Amino acid sequence: MNQEMKLAVLIDAENISSKYIDVILSEANNLGDVIYKRIYGNWTTPQMASWRNTILDNAIQPVQQYSNTIRKNSSDSALIIDTMDLLYQSNLDGFCIVSSDSDFTRLASRLRESQKYVLGMGESKTPRSFISACNKFLYLDVLWEEAEEHESEVQENEGHDETPSQETASHKAEKG
Repeated sequence: MNQEMKLAVLIDAENISSKYIDVILSEANNLGDVIYKRIYGNWTTPQMASWRNTILDNAIQPVQQYSNTIRKNSSDSALIIDTMDLLYQSNLDGFCIVSSDSDFTRLASRLRESQKYVLGMGESKTPRSFISACNKFLYLDVLWEEAEEHESEVQENEGHDETPSQETASHKAEKG
């Protein structure tokens, strides 16, 4: 593709951990220019507190959606409605839907029918139907673990640089 894609990143905060934000934004930015960043949830509940600083630090627009009834996810509906509004009111090339929930299967299919690129992101537990409906799907838990392992290796290697005697000892052991 010659030019960068214009994207919207839409996050189901009630279904995704805030620890994944770096992976989410990194992957979306690799794909193109992120125009919209929105996150959906009931921000009055204690379980959403972990997202507070993440939202501020990454300039993500929170969308408040009260839970009007138990076991009904009104945040999913708000995300779907906003996505359809963006589909018809903007000139986006793609959508990044972040959730491990199969409720977004039809949305992903509908976006693709409109010739929009759909990047799905969620955990390994994501139902196959949602994964299959996306052009590409990324497993956040796998990518996050890989990033954590890489970070540990980098820190370990930096530690070796500070103590040349340990590094020399390890080279001797390898040769020996």
